[in-house]
Amino acid sequence: MHQQTKMHLQQLQLNMQSLGLWQMTPPPESAFLSEQPFALDTMSPTEWLQWIFIPRMYALIESEAGLPNKISITPYLEEALKEMDGLADLLSPISEIEKLLQK
Repeated sequence: MHQQTKMHLQQLQLNMQSLGLWQMTPPPESAFLSEQPFALDTMSPTEWLQWIFIPRMYALIESEAGLPNKISITPYLEEALKEMDGLADLLSPISEIEKLLQK
C-alpha cells in the first residue's frame, strides 16, 4: 500500500505541475500555524496539498509508519476548486489514495 500511495502522490505532483499549480516558494511560516482543517484560513487548497498533505504523506511512507485508515479530501477540493479548469486531473490521484486507504 505504501508503494501505491507513493506512486499516486508522485502523479498528484506531476498533475499540479502540468496545471501550473506547483509553487516554487512556500507560504510564510505563519501559514503553517493554522489550526483550521486544510489550513483554509491561511492557505489556498492547492498550497495545502503541496506544502502540507504531500510532504506529510511522504514522511509517513518513508518512516514506514501506518498510513491513515481513511481520508476524505476530495469533497473539500471539489467545492473549493469547482471553477478550476483541470479539476478532474487534480482529483484523480487523490481519489485513488482515498480508495487505497479505505481498504
